[in-house]
Amino acid sequence: MTPTIELARELITRRSVTPDDAGCQNLIADRLARLGFTNQHLPFDEVANLWSTCGTQGPLLVFAGHTDVVPPGDENEWQHPPFQGTIDNGMLHGRGAADMKSSIAAMIVACERVLTENHTDTLPAQLGFLITSDEEGPAINGTKRVMQHLGDLGITIDACIVGEPTSTTRLGDTIKVGRRGSLNGHLKAHGVQGHVAYAHLADNPVHAIAPALQELAARQWDSGNEHFPPTTFQISNINAGTGADNVIPASLDLKFNFRYSTEVSAEQLKQIVLEVLERHSIKHELTWRLSGEPFMTGTGTLAQSASNAIRTVTGIEPELSTSGGTSDGRFIAPTGAQVIELGPVNATIHQVDECVNCKDLDTLTDVYSVILREHLANP
Repeated sequence: MTPTIELARELITRRSVTPDDAGCQNLIADRLARLGFTNQHLPFDEVANLWSTCGTQGPLLVFAGHTDVVPPGDENEWQHPPFQGTIDNGMLHGRGAADMKSSIAAMIVACERVLTENHTDTLPAQLGFLITSDEEGPAINGTKRVMQHLGDLGITIDACIVGEPTSTTRLGDTIKVGRRGSLNGHLKAHGVQGHVAYAHLADNPVHAIAPALQELAARQWDSGNEHFPPTTFQISNINAGTGADNVIPASLDLKFNFRYSTEVSAEQLKQIVLEVLERHSIKHELTWRLSGEPFMTGTGTLAQSASNAIRTVTGIEPELSTSGGTSDGRFIAPTGAQVIELGPVNATIHQVDECVNCKDLDTLTDVYSVILREHLANP
């Protein structure tokens, strides 16, 4: 068993369902301390965070990741127990195997491999780890709070590799070089409850809002651009009524999400939704939650270095992409850091029987090692 797989298994066996870290960060800190890293544990409320650095000069390259995982669901549906780290037919199984404990293991082993070739007290560049247990949860007291803390201390990250599972069918086929923005809306439409046989005495909010929703769903918000696909609007939850089939509901509760490009702002999206609701005379309450602004950092030297490393190790040409959901990169990029995401195949993330190819983990370790060597050789 290789060092990366062994460490990944050890992390998987810790039941770190968000926001619980379950001791993962202590294990990580111990490994990093042996390499000369200085560890700072930064707990915010129930969330565990680890900030660890090595070196005192030159640009700062940070590996970022999360030790928390989503709940496993019904564990009887798993072929292998979700927190056992079983290896079967060349695949490592368990919750967090792909998202993203294996990436953290590959990052640490890559540092162990490369730093044995260098004296940590004379490094020409700085290295860091930013690890949180609040990525799969609200993402309030994790990376976001750590970045605020670092800003207060005047610490600037120059480049960051987030270990999210970005590969589609083969390790290294995709590097995330940005992400779309994510804007969530919670709408409550008001009507008047009544008997369905006496509809003229009631006001059905479902009927009232249907044309407005059709307009929003059919709208082309923008055409995207070279780096981002067009903005999308999706209704994620809708609920109305008492459960009876003869009662017109008094209200309707609806949640929706925009995944938006740099062609439009969150404020513009809010104004358009409000205009549509008012034009359709919808009596409503509307609240918003901005999960993250869109960002794009993929034309810098870090993306080039990662692409070169993937070509060197695997022989394939990676695609530079901004697709997919959000990540904690959205809290790091606004500071001016170059941010990329590079990790294993994401085919089983958040699923029953989450797993990752063991050979891919060793390949990922090789890729991270090449990037590290280039960072230290050409800071």
